[in-house]
Amino acid sequence: MARKAPRHAEAERNDRALLEAARKVLARDGVHASVASIAARAGVGIASLYRRYRTKEELFQHLCVLSLGRWIEAAERGLEHDDPWEGLVHYVTATIEFGGGALGPLAGTISVTDEMAEKFTRSDQLMQALVARAHEAGVLRADAMAVDISLLIEQLGRSSLVDQFEERGAEGLAGEAANARDRTIAIALDGLRAGHPPLPGRVPGADLLAERWEHAPGQ
Repeated sequence: MARKAPRHAEAERNDRALLEAARKVLARDGVHASVASIAARAGVGIASLYRRYRTKEELFQHLCVLSLGRWIEAAERGLEHDDPWEGLVHYVTATIEFGGGALGPLAGTISVTDEMAEKFTRSDQLMQALVARAHEAGVLRADAMAVDISLLIEQLGRSSLVDQFEERGAEGLAGEAANARDRTIAIALDGLRAGHPPLPGRVPGADLLAERWEHAPGQ
């Protein structure tokens, strides 16, 4: 396998660091997250960042593309599992652990690029395939839809106790928090299994999450 050019490898490392930093800063500061805070947390120089991305919006758009790539990878790995339930478990667990919902605060504040839309469509198709397979196998409750699972992932994948304790430098407590997070994920997954009483209310609209990304002019 050919080795990557040093600059390309460095760009990939910076991308990973920036995405992780953005996840944590957005969880803390929401839409008020600054490029300077993200760059500082990632250990990337602000000047070099602005040489690569002309605007804050351009940086956030790129981070959304990277995050959607992680969702796609998690779904593809999930579909590789022979067992439909284990495939769904992998997908939900992986997306929660990397903070799949962390970029939610950006919804409606930036324009959706063609690349973002393309990756969102691909991610949604793969997730629908995971859900359909689990329904067909009778392992996923019949009234749990893809949008329900997306909402669950987003709610559990935002700011966690793990991040909060790491922010304070309390590594021992961060380990305990990671254990608690794993238990919470297991509880949530058990609630998705077939055989439970019906869920309350009606199924959320399929466009519930997508519509919030409609960009208001002037934002």
